[in-house]
Amino acid sequence: MSYEIETIPIHQKMTLTIREAAAYSNIGINKIDQLLRMPGCPFVLYVGTRKLVKRREFEEYISSKLAI
Repeated sequence: MSYEIETIPIHQKMTLTIREAAAYSNIGINKIDQLLRMPGCPFVLYVGTRKLVKRREFEEYISSKLAI
């Protein structure tokens, strides 16, 4: 049985990898990782030990800031 993996555009994904979030926002990978480590970060989702970025919450966070 063969399964085709559909490529979903980043703007339609619920969660993003750190690399996808960096490409999407034009913010560096290290800075996004630093933000994800903040206590109470509103846009981090842990899947086991893996950190994902909740896209909508990330967009709202970035929109509300003048500097990060």
